[in-house]
Amino acid sequence: MHILKFIPIKLTLFLILGILIGHNFDFKIEYALLISLSLISALGFVFLKHNSRKSIAFGLICLATITSIGVFGVTLWSPKNHPNHYSSQQFKVKHTWRFKVHEVLKSSSYSDRYVLKVMSMDDNTSYGKVLFILSKNSIAKKLKIDDEFVTYAALTAIKPPLNLYQFDYRNYLKNLGIYHQLRLKSKQYVLLKNRSKTVFGLAATLRNNIISKLKQANFEPEQLAVIQALLLGQRKDISEDTYNDYINAGAVHILAVSGLHIGIILIVLQFLLQPLEQLFKSKTLKLLIIAVLLWCFAFLSGFSASVIRAVTMFSFVAYALYLNRPSNTFNLLALSMFFILLVINPMLLLQAGFQMSYAAVIAIVWLYPLLQRLWLPNNRILKNIWQLFSVSIAAQLGVLPISLFYFHQFPGLFFISNLLVVPFLGLILGVGILVIVLATLNLLPNFLVFGYNSLIGFMNIIIKWVAQQEVFLFRGISFDITELVISYLILIGATVTLTKFSLKRLYFVFLCIISFQLWRAYKNPIIQQHERLVIAHQTKTSLLLHQKASVLTVIYSDTLISTDLISEYSIAERLHKTVFKKMQNRYKQKGESILIIDNLGVYDSLPSDYILLTKSPKLNLERLIIKNKPKMIIADGSNYHSYVQRWKQTCVKRKLPFHYTGEKGAYYLD
Repeated sequence: MHILKFIPIKLTLFLILGILIGHNFDFKIEYALLISLSLISALGFVFLKHNSRKSIAFGLICLATITSIGVFGVTLWSPKNHPNHYSSQQFKVKHTWRFKVHEVLKSSSYSDRYVLKVMSMDDNTSYGKVLFILSKNSIAKKLKIDDEFVTYAALTAIKPPLNLYQFDYRNYLKNLGIYHQLRLKSKQYVLLKNRSKTVFGLAATLRNNIISKLKQANFEPEQLAVIQALLLGQRKDISEDTYNDYINAGAVHILAVSGLHIGIILIVLQFLLQPLEQLFKSKTLKLLIIAVLLWCFAFLSGFSASVIRAVTMFSFVAYALYLNRPSNTFNLLALSMFFILLVINPMLLLQAGFQMSYAAVIAIVWLYPLLQRLWLPNNRILKNIWQLFSVSIAAQLGVLPISLFYFHQFPGLFFISNLLVVPFLGLILGVGILVIVLATLNLLPNFLVFGYNSLIGFMNIIIKWVAQQEVFLFRGISFDITELVISYLILIGATVTLTKFSLKRLYFVFLCIISFQLWRAYKNPIIQQHERLVIAHQTKTSLLLHQKASVLTVIYSDTLISTDLISEYSIAERLHKTVFKKMQNRYKQKGESILIIDNLGVYDSLPSDYILLTKSPKLNLERLIIKNKPKMIIADGSNYHSYVQRWKQTCVKRKLPFHYTGEKGAYYLD
């Protein structure tokens, strides 16, 4: 089956190309609109000429039109192209804002976090999204979705990561349309009474009511948290240990209401509603009921981006099943992606969840039949196990390159957790929905609470056991964008070759494998020949990273070391060995001297190219500058903010460069 012969797949690929072009290049909305309208006009003109509809020119214009629409979609989505977006107005000082709570995020130990929708700015209608961080205290009241409040405050920009290779939360929020944040205490805003209701608020009210009923039923806290994640799309209450267990076992997809859950619900509904075909002699009624029930489940789960994506995708899959044409599955998957990117949000393309969902489903649809051809046992039990194993293998192969690229690890025992849990996930979801319905009606019997609580607890035990087999968890795998692309070329080439063998296709696969090896052979020595000293940003402690060849020397002042920062740096730079050393007063880096002064304030008077101030030393900086004649002063995150500001003023006065890692990020001496 030639995938690329399907028109929806071609259109979706060129729409993706347009989105990527629009994301990486800055287009003015007028130009993007003009190009799109011109190409649409040219397409209409050629279409009206009957002899030209099957010409190469028509095809090229059509693909160029779709690409331009992708560019225009991203440009249109960009806030800077909308005069009513708050960021298009002057807001560097305080303003009177009116906000509506759009989403409740996971709280930290010190604050509650929300996503707000801007309603107005200084009584002028405005829109946009803002990250809201509300400090916790004894009188602070938790906000709910659709709550509205007024405040007089200034928004602040979301900072980029202060160390190299750390997760870029600012870029993540930017792709969600969030560019600024608001920090307040409970007394700095006024809640409004007459608030308007949205579908998100109604869904949240229903969910909170269900959660309240489940708490009254005396489910154990950890089991209740998993139930909320499985059925209501709420992962805020899951402990970090449990969540990490699911990640390490390769089963974290179970905790997110996504394609797996919606797919299982679709299969169950297909089975339960089968009698409707016989009773009413109509498959259309069955399709409509399935679609309505799927979107009701999306409503219950709060219409999160992942749920909308999954329900949209499987609504198209349900239509493919309705048509009973297997070849249409690829078409309709492409159409669902086209619809989501064009209508809902083109920036979803850049989210790992979106990429992994479609990669997994496409891999299952494409690879599963091939795996079934390899071996189809006659024994019914073996057959069912092999089918489940085939689905798991296909899905993991589909997401493996993306998983390595984003997370740099691979759970080797993923198939065990999937074999032990996924076969019963339909039962878990089905009984869970029954539990929710009965709890809402106050009819939930104790034996069902005990049974379901035990079932979820047993699932957690299985996942924990698999996660503890750390020898099968492969961590710290370096994987860049080039390796990601080549890996998918290998996977696609191998699948096409197995579908219909030819020497040309086999040669293509071998060429891709050799290219992958050559790239790694080229990349590793280049990075490892680099020598660098990094003054990292850490609060309450000081940390230096010295990279030479394939060895990373971690220079620390005390035991407060960020292991995540060290791990992320080592993976990105493809380093194989890590050595730990206590911090000294002086270092040399390529002939340049570095003097480190800690809280004791003791130092020598030798000339120094760089001076690093750590742990708030009490000293006369002007005298130090006169004695040591440095060309730069550096202060890391272990210093008091008041000290840093005083040092900064001294350096400005003496026209000496000053670098504070808390503002400018880590400092690199290459």
